Amino acid sequence: MNSNASSLAEKAAIDAGLDFSRLPVHVAIIMDGNGRWAKKRRLNRIKGHEKGAETVRMVLRTFRKIGIPNLTLFAFSTENWQRPKTEVAALMRLLKKFLLSEEQEMIENNIRLNAIGQLERFPEDVQKSIQKVMGSTEQNDGLLLSIALSYGGRADIQKMVYDIAAKVKTGKIDPAEITPELISNHLYTRSVPDPDLLIRTSGEMRISNFYLWQIAYTELYMTKTLWPDFSKEECIGILKEYQQRNRRYGNIEE
Repeated sequence: MNSNASSLAEKAAIDAGLDFSRLPVHVAIIMDGNGRWAKKRRLNRIKGHEKGAETVRMVLRTFRKIGIPNLTLFAFSTENWQRPKTEVAALMRLLKKFLLSEEQEMIENNIRLNAIGQLERFPEDVQKSIQKVMGSTEQNDGLLLSIALSYGGRADIQKMVYDIAAKVKTGKIDPAEITPELISNHLYTRSVPDPDLLIRTSGEMRISNFYLWQIAYTELYMTKTLWPDFSKEECIGILKEYQQRNRRYGNIEE
């Protein structure tokens, strides 16, 4: 982020009542509740996902404006493939539509797209859309938007173990060299810092196989709000609450 952009972000953060110097560097969000939002309104579940896409747009704009450098959205898990085929197909179409519709805004607002997970499991046209937007935004150095797609924490760790074991077998890595840093560098998230804050919507009190390694010291915030109803005001309120926490990382308070 250049100095002018940083100054604008600091002003936006102050205007929102936030301490710019204590903003989280990385926020991760488990976007939950689209289906329940639609069910409450007797709508098709896909309508909930479409409404949820509007919330994604709002959060992305809010974080970019106040200067948070990293955002991860848990969009589609390895377990989500078990959903009805009609819903999965609709989600694929919605993902492709969202990426292509937001591409120009990401380019203009210095946002870089990073997709993580088992991308090879997606239909070819969706993979091409992901690669297209990642390519067109790769030179941007503002907010990094990581979208977790066909991602699972256990699958991430399994892949890491396999990759490191293969390198040990061929002599590229000595077992004595296996450190937490080396493990982190073999995960899908090697290009981003661990989250400072994890938000989950819809009131569920679980992690759902998300960043299992990465959230060892992440601050958690669970809200009962369904994802399509998640507002800018609540988002800012959660950041304010985060700034009141004392992160000790296993140490004691002075």
